[in-house]
Amino acid sequence: MTVLVDDPLWPAHGRLWAHLVSDESLDELHAFARSQDLPARGFDRDHYDVPEEIIPRLVAAGAHHVPGKELVRRLIASGLRVPARDRRAGR
Repeated sequence: MTVLVDDPLWPAHGRLWAHLVSDESLDELHAFARSQDLPARGFDRDHYDVPEEIIPRLVAAGAHHVPGKELVRRLIASGLRVPARDRRAGR
């Protein structure tokens, strides 16, 4: 199992947010998210948006904390990355 979380750099709703992804499968990502009681509304096509304050809990549960560039590189390599053009088209 390889679930990754990056640094919380994205401001929204008065807090900073990070991304949680799997470099294996969306099933693995959803299972990990459920095990950590993450709300389904936090899922955005290929990742979960997670608030800064829960990152230590996610890491303690097995997520690997990586820099954002590594997270994106590994997500692309996995074939799970949804390109920005497809995100815009689907909204």
